Amino acid sequence: MFSGRLAAAGVLVCTLFLSAQGQNSTYLGFDRNEYPGDANLKTLKQTFSYSGYWLNNPPGMKSNSWIGHRAVVESAGLGFLVLFNGRLYAALKSEPNAKRLGRSDARAAAASARHEGFPKASIIFLDVEQGGRMLPEQKAYIFAWVDGIIASGFRAGIYCSGMRSPDEQHVVTAEDIRENAGSRQITFWAINDGCPPSPGCTFPKNPPNPMQSGVDFAEVWQFAQSPQRKDVAGRCTNYSSDGNCYPPGTSSSGLHVDLSTANSPDPSHARTH
Repeated sequence: MFSGRLAAAGVLVCTLFLSAQGQNSTYLGFDRNEYPGDANLKTLKQTFSYSGYWLNNPPGMKSNSWIGHRAVVESAGLGFLVLFNGRLYAALKSEPNAKRLGRSDARAAAASARHEGFPKASIIFLDVEQGGRMLPEQKAYIFAWVDGIIASGFRAGIYCSGMRSPDEQHVVTAEDIRENAGSRQITFWAINDGCPPSPGCTFPKNPPNPMQSGVDFAEVWQFAQSPQRKDVAGRCTNYSSDGNCYPPGTSSSGLHVDLSTANSPDPSHARTH
């Protein structure tokens, strides 16, 4: 996710911590655009607490291979990061049209979540692929979507950049969205795959806290992507030779993933049991 797709503005992520009693209070998870296959879930569960789960076609994809697999993912013991791929700026055209699309996409996301069997009050994350300061049309779309998701009985999250944009304004997208959200309750999943603060392609038993992403209100931090973004994560030296990040026990199968850390083993609170 976000690999080579975010505008040259930045990215964001979040994660977890270990308590004094030795119990995990941060948890490692993965996401990928293509469903990993039922047969790989047992291996992935040995490393991860939760998985991303797309409700519509992931970025750059013409279909969604995750649909219909919620029950088997949950039965494998994994929690969820439930995702909906949002619109790019070019599709919004105007503020009135952006609001209309936001409301329509919220209805589609809620309908897909219900069809997949996710319980009400699950957090659905809107994938905001473009970074920097959000333009009026983008804000109109995002907040119409958030309002629609909340009205449908679910909770709203945003996946967006947690890095400072490279332009002269140095805006952090997560901060920009939060500052303009008013009283809306939004959970943030930030991406920051630059080393540091990211540990790169690693699978720590005690993953870092999402606040270490640079977004102190983030509850999830995506700290690695496949393939490695050389312009952002060039200092990270622990990716595979092909630039991807492979979990333990899967490198020979080509099962590359993006990595996140979160404050919960089920960041969308979407398990039914």
